[in-house]
Amino acid sequence: MLLADVLAVSAAVSATRSRTAKAQAIADLLRRAGGAEVEPVTAWLSGELRQGRLGLGWRTLSRLTGEPAAEPSLTVGGLDAELAELATTSGPGSAARRDALVGAVLSAATAEEQQFLVRLLTGELRQGALEGVVSDAVALAADVPAVAVRRAFMLSGRLPETAATALTGGVAALDATHLQVGRPVRPMLASPGSSLDAALTDLGSEVTVEFKLDGARIQVHRDGDVVRVWTRTLREVTDGVPELVDRIRALPCQTAVLDGETLTLDDDGRPRAFQDTMSRFGSTGSDESGSDAGVLLSPFLFDVLHLDGRDLLDEPLAARLDALAGLLADDTHAALRMPGVRRPTAEQAAGVLDDALTAGHEGVVVKALDAPYAAGRRGKAWQKVKPVHTLDLVVLGAEWGYGRRSGKLSNIHLGARDPDGGEPVMVGKTFKGMTDELLDWQTATFPGLAAEQPPWGVLLRPELVVEIALDGAQRSPRYPGGVALRFARVLRYRPDKTAAEADTIDAVRALLAGG
Repeated sequence: MLLADVLAVSAAVSATRSRTAKAQAIADLLRRAGGAEVEPVTAWLSGELRQGRLGLGWRTLSRLTGEPAAEPSLTVGGLDAELAELATTSGPGSAARRDALVGAVLSAATAEEQQFLVRLLTGELRQGALEGVVSDAVALAADVPAVAVRRAFMLSGRLPETAATALTGGVAALDATHLQVGRPVRPMLASPGSSLDAALTDLGSEVTVEFKLDGARIQVHRDGDVVRVWTRTLREVTDGVPELVDRIRALPCQTAVLDGETLTLDDDGRPRAFQDTMSRFGSTGSDESGSDAGVLLSPFLFDVLHLDGRDLLDEPLAARLDALAGLLADDTHAALRMPGVRRPTAEQAAGVLDDALTAGHEGVVVKALDAPYAAGRRGKAWQKVKPVHTLDLVVLGAEWGYGRRSGKLSNIHLGARDPDGGEPVMVGKTFKGMTDELLDWQTATFPGLAAEQPPWGVLLRPELVVEIALDGAQRSPRYPGGVALRFARVLRYRPDKTAAEADTIDAVRALLAGG
């Protein structure tokens, strides 16, 4: 299969807003792909590389991009092999070898293929096919239930591998995909709740209400004395968090898969700044961690997916919490448990929220006790409630400031994620909440991420995520999504999240008064 075949489908997917049409086009391509081609094709149409990030930036690729080829000749298998070699090239002289490999690939590419490859290699391929659409396409191509694909994807953590499994082995092979200690599971996420009362009304009395920390999500696996730790994006950070490893290794079990959050606390037990926590994980998307090893992390566990040979994913949350309580029953381990109350009265639930806020945390998460563990935000079995509305949005651009902010990139343009995989949808601008330090950081950082630099500021590649506090949303014909933020202000940037994890335009519309 030629790379040009993939580009043709990528263009077709970009040209339609129909999720069904996107999935059908990708499914048709996957059916035509050879066995070894399924994984790279699936990865590329998801906007990812099968080999992960290769450390290539726009400047390097611009320097190495020469005259394009007249006719398409790059094959999927050949390109994937070149990328695999690139990923393993290291040591003395590796910079020159990497340049030669990249240059050879780009020189063999047509102009359209060069553009596609540059965006793919920099992680900026926007073609309207996020993981959800590609997952549906895999189900269509293999003629298997979408739920079987989603579950196997959750357990394997890798959609290309799941696609190959579905197309070669069908439902039986997908169903044979099991949780493996040492292989991270895609995490279950909480949907925004409008209020504590609304969440309790929605989920009923069979719930648990737990603290929502201002920390970093972690997934911890233990197999004997071997303990490994991953972030919410399934990036391993084990070597940078030895104190977490030691705490888990001390638990009275042999095998476990644990879900939780971690953060740094001050001497009074209150959370330190989010940036202090994230300094331990690195902020560049690389595998660097432990950049501030003097800042100790405290783990708080809220779920267990496997314990001593027993898989708990399909058990209701109530059973998983019982298992977790048993694991942490000893007084020496009790502090590892996320604070919360099961089956609270309305007054008790309000008390948990008040205690969380008094302790300096964000709010609470309300969870249905009958819910199994399911990756992503499918349904509303988990709902996070904060005292103010917050959204994780994509930074699309920034304008040069005036007056005291003259010479600094200030007013940022904000976009919500298109759930169908298109470009982010602009929903507003803000310059509020920015410290002088943050303004300096934006001014120094944004030009290196610019797609264009018009006289008024910069247009950014959609990769930075910022957390915004807001009072709500209002209808607006000014923006393409028909909705605008009300009184938006910057809380912090989220280096732990990618643009694919930003909140959707639907989440913004849900904040409309009476909506």
